[in-house]
Amino acid sequence: MIDIATRVYNHTWKIDPIVRSVLDTDFYKLLMAQTIFRRHFETRVTFGIINRTSRVRIADFVDERELREQLDHVRTLSLTRGESTWLRGNMFYGKRQMFAPDFIAWLEGFRFPPYHLEKRDGQYELTFEGPWIETTMWEIPALAIINELRSRAVLRSMGRFELQVLYARAMTRVWEKVERLKALEGANVADFGTRRRHGFLWQDWCVQAVMEGLGAGFLGTSNCLIAMRREVEATGTNAHELPMVYAALAESDAELAEAPYEVLADWQEDYDGNLRVMLPDTYGTTGFLAHAPDWVARWTGIRVDSKDPIEGGEEAIAWWRSRGQDPSTKLVIFSDALDVDAIERIYRHFAGRVRMGFGWGTLLTNDFRGFAPNGALDPISIVCKVISANGRPTVKLSDNPTKAMGPPEEIERYKRVFGVGAQQERAVLV
Repeated sequence: MIDIATRVYNHTWKIDPIVRSVLDTDFYKLLMAQTIFRRHFETRVTFGIINRTSRVRIADFVDERELREQLDHVRTLSLTRGESTWLRGNMFYGKRQMFAPDFIAWLEGFRFPPYHLEKRDGQYELTFEGPWIETTMWEIPALAIINELRSRAVLRSMGRFELQVLYARAMTRVWEKVERLKALEGANVADFGTRRRHGFLWQDWCVQAVMEGLGAGFLGTSNCLIAMRREVEATGTNAHELPMVYAALAESDAELAEAPYEVLADWQEDYDGNLRVMLPDTYGTTGFLAHAPDWVARWTGIRVDSKDPIEGGEEAIAWWRSRGQDPSTKLVIFSDALDVDAIERIYRHFAGRVRMGFGWGTLLTNDFRGFAPNGALDPISIVCKVISANGRPTVKLSDNPTKAMGPPEEIERYKRVFGVGAQQERAVLV
């Protein structure tokens, strides 16, 4: 096992680049990229980094030269022969050849497109503009780079023994959480922590710890590179990005109202089984479910993200019953800022009523809270979102208005079209 503290003490980015492979990304990005490749190859979008924890002035301590070096390194990466073979021949969600030959051929020739970077008021404005199929690939690497550079900036001032103690404490914390999860009979947990991880080596260690601790209760990891190396399932489905772009491309209010279901119709053509998990909260879960076609109710499950997990799960159960479905056969994936306390609470509430999965993200792979002065290693809420499509602004409403994004006048229009009324704000930790 790697001595992470010594590696951190000795490393330079040339030894340990933050992103070391095209596959050092989340599985859902590849699934969505294939759908984009098939249907929106010519669509152009812009992605941008948004630091929702604005009190943390990232540009004040993350060196711009180092950031550019890491971003430039990503632009040198290409899919290796072994990685291509893994994608072509591995079984994902019980199915071989998940990715079509023409998509793999495109991915083999893919190189990350240019970026734009500047400092503004203590933050980095980092954007990616170009074909959707190319710019979408920047989301996860960009976030991983910024988060790890922030960690490295703090760790650089620590001595060898201080680092050893730091990682020993962090390992103990993870293992104590895993031991608590072991007590939840039949609980299924996946690692969703790539985007805001403390570092690649740390995420890899966390995955190995959960593999050993939970055994069959560990569903896998969203990180494709780690899944390949550790021979575990690559997990993930889709994200808010798809409905945000489809909605922005709509030519009328009527088309806008149908955009979220157009996403699912396309997804249903591309994938089946446990990949048919809907994410309904982009423009409000309640309205989405109320107007969803009956065929959506036959999907495998739902991901409860920005809504209170108990409320969201109960709403899904009631909706399935109203559509003549048996909730006990359905899969509910909970994924918003989960930690062990929330997982225990949700599990006990829904045990025996639905099939449950838990996407354990930032608070698995980046829980160093309280281990550095002034919370310098505490995780922050930073995202990389699509902000325009073919020159039109994108909008996200969310079940939590704290996460809403887009021009104010467009937000109001979307609220009208999707029938979103008063919403209750929830604090956003990560």
